[in-house]
Amino acid sequence: MDRAGVGKLCLALPGATLDHPFGDDHDAWKVGGKMFAMVGATGGISFKVSDIAYEVLTDSGHARPAPYLARAKWVNLPRIDDWADDELAEHLAIAHSIVAGKLTKKARAALGL
Repeated sequence: MDRAGVGKLCLALPGATLDHPFGDDHDAWKVGGKMFAMVGATGGISFKVSDIAYEVLTDSGHARPAPYLARAKWVNLPRIDDWADDELAEHLAIAHSIVAGKLTKKARAALGL
């Protein structure tokens, strides 16, 4: 998968939007104003994971703690194509659902979630 593929996949998720809070060379996808995935200027991708997934992925070396976001249980892949497309797509959908699940009931209803 490439940057455009990630964008297409993320924007297909319910209520997802694209933002550039860190400059035009960083793409951040949000749901309800909360970021769930980001592609950086150098092509790496970071996304939210569950506490258990964070431990498994970082301990196994399958992903590394995301710079500046590791304390919130985000992982980073230095290159988008480090994982198979279907595996990355599944993790991005889970990242979206984790973040969407923490929105208020009113916010989720407004987004049709």
